[in-house]
Amino acid sequence: MYAISLGDDGAELGPLEPWQAEEFLAHVDRGREFIGRHNGLPDVVTDLESSRAFLQAYADKTAADTGRICGIRVDGRLVGAVIFRRLDVRQGSAEAGCWLEPSAVGRGLVTRAVRVLVDWAVEERGIHRVEWVVSSGNLPSIAVARRLGMTREAVLRESHPYRGVRHDEEVWAVLAPEWRAARQAP
Repeated sequence: MYAISLGDDGAELGPLEPWQAEEFLAHVDRGREFIGRHNGLPDVVTDLESSRAFLQAYADKTAADTGRICGIRVDGRLVGAVIFRRLDVRQGSAEAGCWLEPSAVGRGLVTRAVRVLVDWAVEERGIHRVEWVVSSGNLPSIAVARRLGMTREAVLRESHPYRGVRHDEEVWAVLAPEWRAARQAP
């Protein structure tokens, strides 16, 4: 299995596959309450079978070139992930997402990992537009969108029912020319 270094702190980005379901479940369990504040993953991945099914769904998306999941590891331990929930090469658009367990927060891991993912999508797959859809209350995720140079395009008021409460969602995006210009800036 390959891994891409995310810096000098032992952080790496690599694929997550169905055979890693046990490790993935342990990661979700470590961050279940924290991740679940804004992300439905803990409601979906509840046992080994559902963990394997979740990873298999992304393996199927990877094979069909319609999505992708990559794990963030620090010193070999899985602490989070970045995903393309949707990847449409024909239309040139994608939607990225992420999560971390509490032990990994505040180190810039998501920003660094998403940069790798967006670089790949723009330069290798020809994606023109990458979206980031986030609950208005998820300030750390909004900060990631800002650090990535994304523009807030919309607020979808009370569009997302989650755990019995309707949440506003913000749509942030970056276009390939903006992404390339920002990457070339000093």
